[in-house]
This record gives sequence, C-alpha cells and structure tokens, in this order.
Amino acid sequence: MKYLPSQLIYFFQNKTMKKNLRNLRKFLFVIAATIMIYSILFHFIMEYEGREFSWITGFYWTLTVMSTLGFGDITFTSDPGRFFSMIVLLSGIVFLLIMLPFTFIRFFYAPWLESQAQSRTPHELPKGMINHIIMTSYEPIAMSLIMRLEQYGYNYVVAVQDTQTASELLDLNVKVVIGELDKPETYLKLRTEKAALVFVNNDDMLNTNIIATIRQVSESVPVITVANAFDSIDILELAGATHVYQFTRMLGVTMAQHALGVSAQANIIGTIGGILIAEAYAAHTPYEGKELIESRLREKTGVIVVGIWRRGVLEIPRPQTVIQSNSILLLAGSEEHFRRYDDFVGSFRTFEAPAVILGGGRVGQAAADTLEELGVDYRVVEKNRDTVKDDSKYILGDAADIHALERAGISAEAPSVLITSHDDDMNIYLTIYCRELRPNIQIISRAIRDRNISKLYSVGADIVMSYASMGANKILNFLKPDDILMLAEGLNVFKAGVPDSLSGKSLAENQIRRKTGCNVIAIRSGDSFNVNPDPTDKLKEDEELILIGTAEAEKEFKDIFS
Repeated sequence: MKYLPSQLIYFFQNKTMKKNLRNLRKFLFVIAATIMIYSILFHFIMEYEGREFSWITGFYWTLTVMSTLGFGDITFTSDPGRFFSMIVLLSGIVFLLIMLPFTFIRFFYAPWLESQAQSRTPHELPKGMINHIIMTSYEPIAMSLIMRLEQYGYNYVVAVQDTQTASELLDLNVKVVIGELDKPETYLKLRTEKAALVFVNNDDMLNTNIIATIRQVSESVPVITVANAFDSIDILELAGATHVYQFTRMLGVTMAQHALGVSAQANIIGTIGGILIAEAYAAHTPYEGKELIESRLREKTGVIVVGIWRRGVLEIPRPQTVIQSNSILLLAGSEEHFRRYDDFVGSFRTFEAPAVILGGGRVGQAAADTLEELGVDYRVVEKNRDTVKDDSKYILGDAADIHALERAGISAEAPSVLITSHDDDMNIYLTIYCRELRPNIQIISRAIRDRNISKLYSVGADIVMSYASMGANKILNFLKPDDILMLAEGLNVFKAGVPDSLSGKSLAENQIRRKTGCNVIAIRSGDSFNVNPDPTDKLKEDEELILIGTAEAEKEFKDIFS
C-alpha cells in the first residue's frame, strides 16, 4: 500500500500510459456501442415475431449471448432471429473472449505492473551517499563482489536500464537504481562524484560509452572495467578507465602457472601487514611424503608453514602432519627466507609428457601461451576447428572423448590437466572423468560461479580457480590494499584489529580457531611481528591479528568478533 500513491502518479502522468488509457477507452466505447445496437435490434426482431420485452431484457439477452453463457430462457423462433443470434454470438467471442482480455492486458494490466516496478525501483541514491561502489551490470563477478562488499560493510548499487531486470534483482535483495547507462543524468543521480569506485562490466563497446559518459560527470572517480578483446584495452583507457583488466586471460595465465612442471619455487602472492605470503606445491619436492617436523623446512629455509591446503580443505599444520603430493603449502616469511626456500627445492621439475589443456577458448589459449613462454610442453583438446592454431599442439576433438584425450597424452604420464570450459556442468563432468582415468594426475579446473567451487573440489579437482572470485578480489584489493590476500580459491589471509572481547586473553582462551575456523598466523605490534604465535600469548588492544581461513571462516570471525 505504501507504493500506491507513487504508482498512481506514474500511471496517470506518464505519456505512454495516457495514450494506452485513451486506446482502452476507445475499445470499451466500441463494445458498449455494439451492445446497445444489438439490444435495439433484439426488440425489432422480437416485434417481428409478435413478442415484446423490456429494455433490461434486451440488454440481458445481448450480454448472455455475447458472453456465450446462453441461458436459453429467451430465444428467437424465426430464421432471421436465429441468424441474428449467430452474429451476436460470433461477435461476442471476438470482442469479449479474444480482444477484450488482450486489450485489457496490453493497455492497462501490463502498464500497471510496470508502474508498480517503476515506483518500487529507486531512480537515484540519497544525497548523503558517499564511498559507495557502482556496478553497471549484474553478472558473476558482480555477484561475487557484492557478497564481499556486504561482508566488509561497503554500500553498493547496480545500475540497470529496464524495470523487469530491476524487479528481478530487487527480489534477490540486490540494491539497484534504474537509469539509462549512456546518460550523464543517471550518474549524477548515482552520486558518482562521491563514489569510491565504478565497476563497468558490460561488453567492450558499451563499456567504452559508459566510461566516456562517467567522465562527463566526474574526472576523478576510479573506474575499473573489463576488456574481452585485447585490442579494446587501449580504447577503454583512452575513454577514461583507471584500470582495464582481462580477467579471462589472467585466469588462463594463473592456471598455467600452477601446473606441475612450471616451477618448484614458492609463488609469492603478496604482502599483508608487512609479511610475505606465498604458496608452494609439494609434488616432486624433497619434503613430499614426509611429516612436517621431518622436513625441517623452518630450520633449513626460515619459512613458516601457516597452513596446508588440499582439495578445498585447510589443515592447520602440526609437527606430525604428512605433506602429500597434492598439498599446497601456505608459507610466511621474508625475501631472504624465500630465496633459501627456492634454493632448497630447486628451480624446475621436468616431465616428459605434456600438460593437457581441455578447451581452446580464451582461457585455454592464455594458458597455452603461458606454458609456451615458460618452455613447458602442452596439448590443447578443442572441438572447434576455427580455434585450432597449431596442429602439432592442438588435438581436434571433444574433451569428453577418450580417444581425443589419449591423443593428447592423458593416459601417459601427463603431469597436469587444465579444464578451461566456460560451462561449470562440463567442468564438473570432465573433472570426474579425468580423475577416473588418472587418479594421480594434477587437475586444475575453472569455475564460473562461486557456488560450484566446493563441488569441483569434492569430485577430485586439486586446484579450482574462479573467474568471478578473481575479478572480485582484484577489485576488493583496490579498495582495501594490504588488507586481504586470496591464496587458493576460497582461502584468504586477512587483517583484523584485536577486538575488545579478545583483548587481555590468550589465543587458547579466546578459541578463535574452534569458534570460527580461522587460524592466527601472526600478531603485529607496531613494527614488530610475532609469526606463528604461542597459544599462551596474551592479546593486546593495540595489536593487529593476521589470520588465515576460508571465506566462510572469515565471515564467521567478523560476525562473532567485530
């Protein structure tokens, strides 16, 4: 009921609605005139048959015949009367049963629903809105980003152009504002000049138009956009984009860098709170198959193992933890520590068989180009002949065909298989298939939607990388630099100040790990760090925690201790 006044205002003041109502009135006038004429003719024909009825009876007979109810209490006995009855009946079918419902829906009901959607959807943000994030489309990256923005307390809005999309997103509890994306007025209403960031995530042509429009409103607001084609990068930058990313290419490059045979060295992800964080693969290293205490990693290199990630499960390292071939070690240390680590494990692993890439699309081609640059042999299985670049490296065939996979070398000693399809259903299918064919092969799979990451891990993928999460984390790192690092897909290292509820108590007393699933890997006090702190250490109010955990565990920590 609270929307009714605005609905009525929109309904009766909109020019299109006024035109629709005029058309509806004309049609209703035609029906009323037809009923009147038929009622008059009813009396003339009844007089011809020698009978007489009231005017009410004439209207009654006309309506019952036109509506096909036909009670039969009043009927003609002459042929002219029966012929007239057939005309009334047929015209009633056309007017009342066909044209009236269509006209009513077209000119009244549908516009009324649209007015409801229009009145329900905001057309601008409040004047006091600042430091919000604007998105111009709702797609996988935006979905993933919205979850993270809500987790970190950022305001956001998705700009859409049509009321139907706006209504669907409102039903999903997504914050939207309706407006045309190529009009400066839309971005004025979105308070773009006071926004923290605009994420332009449509196709390349529309992105260019949107960015140029935004720059008419604000020259300073940061604009991040996505380029599908490599040639579009320069155009989008010239239009005014602050950062242009090719997330599909980045995904392919990252997948290739994680393949066995590329490097045994630690892959430094970044710095958080002044501590270098890296990931390293256990396969074919001196410590593979050993207990953590037996590996003597800390003694020999200085790095600290802060977590072990294996097929989507984070394990808190214990001295007796066995380092398996498909384990990913999460390491913390300094540059000197990681130099010593690289010397300890050696630079490269060599494999005689090539890595196998399933899918030759943009992600698969980026992965192939990266392996080519790194000097790692590979084979690409692709069923689209137009995509095949090099007959010596590409296998024409279906990735689900055992013969195509055998020609690619999967049944030999291929170290890794990279599944790059743009279809999560296909990726899950191929993961199960490859794990059945080669139980010990490293499987790196792509995920389109975050909800399928856990499924891919559960069916046998060793590493899952999400296009949506990669994009969302890149944007979040722009907003919160040095506050969060994404390691393996779904696993984050993040900072948090010591909450009042934890201050003065030890880690053992606070039971952070048991309550949230997060593990404290370091405590920062001023410029000093206590890496891998003792559980009995007391936390102080002015200290900062550096924690590791899954996205769900991070959210749990913030919900409990924020």
